[in-house]
Amino acid sequence: MTHMMRAAAVHEPGGPPEALKVMELPAPQAGPGQVRVRVRTAGVQPFDTAVRSGWLPPYITAGWPRVPGNEFAGVVDQVGDGVTGVTEGDEVLGFSALHAYAEYIVVPATDVAPKPPEVPWEVAGGLTAAVQTAELALDGMGVADGDTVLIHGAAGAVGTAAVQIARMRGAVVIGTAREENHDHLWKLGAAPVVYGDGLADRVRALAPGGVDAALDGAGGHALEVSLELVADRRRIVTLVEHARAPELGVATVQGRRTAERLGRYARLYAEGAFTFPVRRAYRLEEAARAHREIETGHGRGKIVLTLA
Repeated sequence: MTHMMRAAAVHEPGGPPEALKVMELPAPQAGPGQVRVRVRTAGVQPFDTAVRSGWLPPYITAGWPRVPGNEFAGVVDQVGDGVTGVTEGDEVLGFSALHAYAEYIVVPATDVAPKPPEVPWEVAGGLTAAVQTAELALDGMGVADGDTVLIHGAAGAVGTAAVQIARMRGAVVIGTAREENHDHLWKLGAAPVVYGDGLADRVRALAPGGVDAALDGAGGHALEVSLELVADRRRIVTLVEHARAPELGVATVQGRRTAERLGRYARLYAEGAFTFPVRRAYRLEEAARAHREIETGHGRGKIVLTLA
């Protein structure tokens, strides 16, 4: 008898209420080198809304129905042949390409890291995309001690992670955000500035020695300001303007996610050396509402789905 599970899945491309619905699907089974995780929480991010709308990156093939979600936390309940270092009952957090908006997910055992007990489930489920994206972006920009870094969308999940990682490396950080999020950025160690006309001048006033690198998490005017302020375009990474990046000579995030990196930031959170605010937790049945909120492009911290 086929074991079924609940999943928030897309039966055809479309808007969140029409396309993203909870349905019964066959539960996956762990094969050699894999583990199956009973998902407790799953992160929600713009990547997922693009998948819902019908987009897939060239390295992924998937039919319909399609289950979004590429970050999760839960409890291992199946271990495939040849797996070492992971056992049934382990609490883990991990990453995938798709399939995290479901009660069960199967991934290579190398794509999960232990969840420290001090890390809440809501944080664990949404941690990987933010910390992996932020560190890979900062690595690509070569951010190091003494640099001045401009981070657009600094109060969001990736921005919050990037501010802290850049500060850990000894960089001076200027972060763009709405005014209600400025206290949050001050606490993280960034100098906040508001968006809008005059942004370049406001940044110059905070960085009289110039801006060495910029992480664009907003696109549009924010990217234009980055081009104006950063002399070496190779030290600009955009998270949103992928189509324009080649013609502008700016970079996009490169590199692979790793369980080592994810586990490292989970431990830092557990030690109190890294903060990661969760904006809101929705139930699986409210996945469409979570997508609508993500698509507003505003808000502090991470949105997650809860399944248990």
